[in-house]
Amino acid sequence: MTTSSLSFERPVEGRQLVARVDVVLVLATIVLAAVGVVMVYSATRDHQAALGLSSRYYLYRQAMFVGLGVVAMAVLAAVDYHWIEHAGTILYVGIVVALVAMFGIGHTALGATRWINLGPFQFQPSAFAVLVEIAVVAAFCARRSEGLERRDIFKILVAQALPIALVVKQPDLGSGIVLGVVLFVMLVMAGVPNRYLLLLIALVVAAAFGMVHFGLLKHYQVQRLTSFLHQSSGAQSTTYNLHQSVAAIGSGGMFGTGLFKGLQTNLAFVPEQQTDFIFSAVGEQLGFVGSAAVLAIEGLICWRVLRAAAVARDTLGRLLAIGAFTLIAFSVFENAGMTMGIMPIAGIPLPFLSYGGSATLSFFAAVGLALSVQLRRR
Repeated sequence: MTTSSLSFERPVEGRQLVARVDVVLVLATIVLAAVGVVMVYSATRDHQAALGLSSRYYLYRQAMFVGLGVVAMAVLAAVDYHWIEHAGTILYVGIVVALVAMFGIGHTALGATRWINLGPFQFQPSAFAVLVEIAVVAAFCARRSEGLERRDIFKILVAQALPIALVVKQPDLGSGIVLGVVLFVMLVMAGVPNRYLLLLIALVVAAAFGMVHFGLLKHYQVQRLTSFLHQSSGAQSTTYNLHQSVAAIGSGGMFGTGLFKGLQTNLAFVPEQQTDFIFSAVGEQLGFVGSAAVLAIEGLICWRVLRAAAVARDTLGRLLAIGAFTLIAFSVFENAGMTMGIMPIAGIPLPFLSYGGSATLSFFAAVGLALSVQLRRR
């Protein structure tokens, strides 16, 4: 083949890839992230001003995180996802080293050691552990085209038990739950026999019971996980966040109090409202209609990511997209549910809305992987 023919074919391939871009998924992700920047600003500006700090501090930082997320999404979409087959081991070793390093050089806040300081920024390894899990499990299963045998399932469980244990030890129970749910769904989609899945569920239930019975879970973690079952109890220390969140959402009514006009939000009645409880700010200011619209966009993103799994050309792509879908869908369900009192309070961020650099980059990267799979479906 001549040089001229090579120079002609590459642009054609590039144009074909661009023509296959899921515009709906890209636009929905960017629009939702932009709404998240505004909601983070609305949840923090008055409180920051009351403390004598810049009211736009969180606005600028979240906008920067979204910008970096868009770049990460574009890069992962542009690169053929099959690179993961060769980088799985490196990614796994890297995330384990980072999680272990947390206990030596990690930054502690609110009783948890989850961050590594990188100058003015903080890196949260647990936010990226789920992406590494998706990549490693997908690559491993893709190499077993004849199906997973018992020893293969054992290898996957042992390998993923280490990062999950390190994440829960921080403690970051919410991320540990996400890791477990994503792993289980990927095993189901990989074709693990039902008898092994039932055995795995039994082991998880037994492990959870043992952790509670022998005090391996901290007392406050157990209270947070069970507080939604006892919302009428007098234990204000465990249900305060939940009561304030439900009150904020309820005060929004059908159309909300208006942007920047929510009393609960402006007076910072809901702790950590810019992160785990950002949906309460949405509910109060935008009301039922605005909240439904936000959830509809989240659902649209989940549907388009799931569609990437449906059109994937191989097992690797299908499992990567399934993992990305499970990460986003479960996070939306758990976060929105906990702010309304129908799910346990587990500290899981709302995709593309909650404040935080690591979480924002992680969700954008998940969409980028799905886009890469969708672009190369032929």
